[in-house]
Amino acid sequence: MTVPWSDIAALILVRLEWAILMYFVLVNSVYAVLLLGAGWEMLWYARQVPGEGRWHLLSSRVAPRISILVPAYNEAVTIGESVRALLALCYHDLEIVVVNDGSQDTTLAVLQEQFDLVPLHPIYQRRIDTELMRGLYRSHSHPNLLIIDKEHGGKADALNIGLQLATGELVCVVDADTLIETDALLRLVRPFLMRRSVLAVGGIVRVVNGAVVRGGQVVLPRAPRRALAGFQVVEYLRGFLCGRLGWNLLGGNLIISGAFGLFRRQALIAVQGYARDTVGEDMELVFRLRRRGYETQGPHQVIYVPDSVAWTEAPELLRVLSRQRSRWHCGLSDTLWRHRRVLLNPRYGAMGLVGYPYFFFVEFLGPMVEAMGLVGVVAGLLLGALDVPFALLFFLGAYGYDLVFTACILLFEEVSLHRYEGMRDRLWLLLWMLLEYFGYRQLTVLWRLCGFCKFWRGRTDWGVMKRRGFATAASTPPR
Repeated sequence: MTVPWSDIAALILVRLEWAILMYFVLVNSVYAVLLLGAGWEMLWYARQVPGEGRWHLLSSRVAPRISILVPAYNEAVTIGESVRALLALCYHDLEIVVVNDGSQDTTLAVLQEQFDLVPLHPIYQRRIDTELMRGLYRSHSHPNLLIIDKEHGGKADALNIGLQLATGELVCVVDADTLIETDALLRLVRPFLMRRSVLAVGGIVRVVNGAVVRGGQVVLPRAPRRALAGFQVVEYLRGFLCGRLGWNLLGGNLIISGAFGLFRRQALIAVQGYARDTVGEDMELVFRLRRRGYETQGPHQVIYVPDSVAWTEAPELLRVLSRQRSRWHCGLSDTLWRHRRVLLNPRYGAMGLVGYPYFFFVEFLGPMVEAMGLVGVVAGLLLGALDVPFALLFFLGAYGYDLVFTACILLFEEVSLHRYEGMRDRLWLLLWMLLEYFGYRQLTVLWRLCGFCKFWRGRTDWGVMKRRGFATAASTPPR
């Protein structure tokens, strides 16, 4: 006697329900551990750091020279204000290196007009292959500002030529649309002075949309009133204050945001800089740096600092955001594949035994499991095989856990960092926290799946990120 296909499908759906439930419990247990680790790190940091007098670094002779690398491609809208903000940073020995990566707009003209550039003879020791340099300039009004004009080769290529012309012991890599808070470098450099095992340090990247910006500085942080930007604020806070900070304690930090990070320059040159054939060059670089650190018994720690803040403009159009998230997941997929030998390899310590498994089973497989769950719900409804009370209870449990988890992150922000002053801003953040689970979260799953498909097809194009500019990032300040 043959079994009806509907019964077989129902049996498969039941097994799928339980598999997804087990995955859900496992993943959220990991999130709980990260949250506890982040809370411990936040508490330790709040007690330890404020009493150390970081401002003494301004006159300290032992503080290393820092070169800030700014790759710029078609950034005419924001480049002037970004550079002025970098020049205003509080650090005694600072060099700004802007790399114009063959921009097709007026990026170089804006720099020439606003910073009085003087041409230099382009001679340097070429240790990493890059596209050809077209010109080298130094600002007459700001001698610590160096401008490199080169043929277009992509962000990684621009950073690689900047590495070779920079003179700092440490290099801070930022995006051209990034605004760094005045004392951020003083906070970011601290781990390098405390421990020689530190290889790189990352700071928190916040969403500038909705904030009031003057003179290249965020003078009034405000929660966005537009849903898409508001969801990203909550998402960024959750990713940095839990994901990055929690990994400090577990020893497995594998990401330094391409928008804001500080590295040992010689370590970057030793691994031949950024890879040009991947869209996830920031994560891939950290993997290579940490692997080399373990293999040579050198520095291998990657630290996250929660109060060193940079602000960046988040996409406010769905098509732009979809390209960004697709690119991120494509980069993650590519990086995990390139470094697959690290998985569960004790030679690489916490990186191989804890960090890599998390990024593979949670970050990489997560959207596939969520998509299977959504498909299973639809199929179960169509076949009449879905246990509706179970599905409803599962949804309420997942939604409730997510709310509690995100609320704890917002509490971290409120108690320890306290960037948003007004009650209205706090209420807006709570609103975006309540709503992001409905629609936005499902879209991110779809975009990440597209990123995996993009990796599978071998595509490495970046897409276009249209910016509104910092002058229009804020609405009229409240009276």
